Amino acid sequence: MTTASTSKAWRSAAAPRIALVAAACAAAFLGTYDYVSGNAAQIAAESDVINTTTSAPSPGNSSTPFTEASAGDCVTWDVGSDGNFSNFNVTDCADEHRFEVATVENLAIYPTSEFGPEAEIPDLDRQAQLREELCQGSTLNYLDGQFDPAGKYSIAPILPPADAWANGDRTMLCGLQTTNEEGIPQRTEGRVSEVDQANIAQPGECREIGDDQVLRTVDCAQPHQMETISVVNLAEEFSRGTPSIDDQNDFLASRCADDAIAYLGDEENLYQSTLQPYWGTISETSWNGGTRSVNCSLIHAGDDGDSFSEIVGTATDGRDGFTINGKAPEKQPERNPLRGSEDNNSPAPSTPASGDSAASEPEAAPAQ
Repeated sequence: MTTASTSKAWRSAAAPRIALVAAACAAAFLGTYDYVSGNAAQIAAESDVINTTTSAPSPGNSSTPFTEASAGDCVTWDVGSDGNFSNFNVTDCADEHRFEVATVENLAIYPTSEFGPEAEIPDLDRQAQLREELCQGSTLNYLDGQFDPAGKYSIAPILPPADAWANGDRTMLCGLQTTNEEGIPQRTEGRVSEVDQANIAQPGECREIGDDQVLRTVDCAQPHQMETISVVNLAEEFSRGTPSIDDQNDFLASRCADDAIAYLGDEENLYQSTLQPYWGTISETSWNGGTRSVNCSLIHAGDDGDSFSEIVGTATDGRDGFTINGKAPEKQPERNPLRGSEDNNSPAPSTPASGDSAASEPEAAPAQ
């Protein structure tokens, strides 16, 4: 099979990249593939991340005493359809769990009378303050530097269930969790310091950039801007130290193009889709913190040059299976000769053959 890394491309594509302020975005940099040169532009901006600052479980009942958890333990609980939790228990960190405990704080000895016998459970704003006051520094010390602030894990406090609080339990657990877009702690496996902290989607998942600039996974039948085609573990390619952004782009330019071809079945399907491979790269801070994987995705650049186009449907259903900004993908000019043709030794042109009406040049990729 002819790969994107060794064949001349059929058209040029926009190379500038967009920075996303997204809670669900693991990469600190994002990029698009340049079909002609095989390299992405180096223009990028670091992405801020909004971390969830509070966690469960304060409502409901607990069959295991909240005070049994200690630093280094992993804990889990069930979440009912009504939002209440149950079956709080300590479990092996190698098994599924919702929270890894970094420190245990006793709010009863907090240097005020704020959490006395008659005090109500702190509201979310106060929990966020307690996170900064009591959890942030101690949790970072617990991890000994193995933490990516742009990764999928966030630092959070959890408080006893309502019945335990009413009975005088003032234990607060500080630790780490990964949440969904609604802030609900999700099950995970392994200790945070020992696993890939990348915040990534799975192949076939579609992601929407909301008005709040948060990246959310949605049904592909709903409006979205990205369709995930693969997960790439960069540690398999770069085993010595942090790879530069240029080196990551050089590798991912061909890798994501090849993955896009494989995802859609063949090269012609990718060409006809008018979509472009798009990927994340990892900053030095994130790499040192424990992130190793990025997503390759498919996007379409917006007409204004400052946004992604809105896609509805999945590219795996072909040109008739999705729309771009409410319309079918633009008709592509016939490629002559076809890229990789065995009966022609000359490279395929990056513009249509003589007689076609216009070159198929995509719009400039959106820039922040």
